[in-house]
Amino acid sequence: MSLSPFKDLGVPEDMIRGLEELAITKPTEVQLKVIPFLLQNGGDLIAQAQTGTGKTAAFGLPLLSKMNPKHRDIQGLVLAPTRELAKQIGKQLFRFTKYTEKIFVEVLTGGDDMDRQIDNLRRPTHIVVATPGRLLDLIERDALTLEFVRYVVLDEADEMLSMGFKPQLLDILKLAAMRRSTWLFSATFPDAIQQLIKGCMSAQAHNIQIDQANVVNPDIDHRFALCKREDKTAFIASFLKRQRDARGLIFCRTKAGANELTQELLAMGIAADVIQGDLMQKERDKVMRAFKKQRVQFLVATDVAARGIDVEGLSFVIHHQLPDQLEYYTHRSGRTARAGKKGMSLALIHPKERPQLMQLERELGIRFREHRG
Repeated sequence: MSLSPFKDLGVPEDMIRGLEELAITKPTEVQLKVIPFLLQNGGDLIAQAQTGTGKTAAFGLPLLSKMNPKHRDIQGLVLAPTRELAKQIGKQLFRFTKYTEKIFVEVLTGGDDMDRQIDNLRRPTHIVVATPGRLLDLIERDALTLEFVRYVVLDEADEMLSMGFKPQLLDILKLAAMRRSTWLFSATFPDAIQQLIKGCMSAQAHNIQIDQANVVNPDIDHRFALCKREDKTAFIASFLKRQRDARGLIFCRTKAGANELTQELLAMGIAADVIQGDLMQKERDKVMRAFKKQRVQFLVATDVAARGIDVEGLSFVIHHQLPDQLEYYTHRSGRTARAGKKGMSLALIHPKERPQLMQLERELGIRFREHRG
């Protein structure tokens, strides 16, 4: 009999077995607050949660628990802003059901062969994980219907709105009119999110807000290094050359900056590549395959392009510049120290940026120490 704390949250024993194989043994803050509510109540939910906080399990375990494997129809829908995030969610849901009665999950995203997706949808499908555009394309082709969907999850809702998906989201929610509940997860709550909530969710929706101090993984070692802008490339190159087999991400604010840094690192003989918003999907897939298969040791990325990236075993994250938004620091640093491992988040700053560093410390409840390596 499992003694997992997930049992106290109401997670079925057969799913706990799958979690333990994934080394998921201790619930995160968002899982502690979300899972019991969704399992026991299941009404509309509005939750603040960033990448790396364990939100896929927070909504995924209750969603899987509510599926009826004996019915062939699509009963659950998860919407995500990017192809990578959708695939990551689909993979996790599949892993959670290793020891359960079979629940079929289909991932539908742009960049994949649509005819193959249509063929796959002819099989029993209980949960669809999709990007909004591709889902609507397939609905227009009569490849699937949302009339039997009872649960809709909007993951990284703020990112979907910032990418211009509001009209598609509204159309999809209308088509899933028979849903029992909508579960919305968002890192931030700008006016556009508030309007979406008001128009599509119950006024009695349950709100869960995770304290900022609990959002950041405690296994991350936060550091800073004082560095003039013109010295940053040399500093990063020196740091990377000392990493042996360690792998990591370097974040830049702009696409031009990411491209420039990558070219400079390549010229120094460093195995790096770049992922940014101007890449075609085929190019993006090629870069991610090379990085995941460790043919490329270091990846330079912009914040938006990095959404949905989930690569195991990253030892560090470097911030070429501090991000403009508080939640982006959490998104960035959350790429390391996964699955109970330690990781480092290193910010390169000008002395004048110390106040920004102090603000991050105050608002996230973390402490930076100077990197002298």
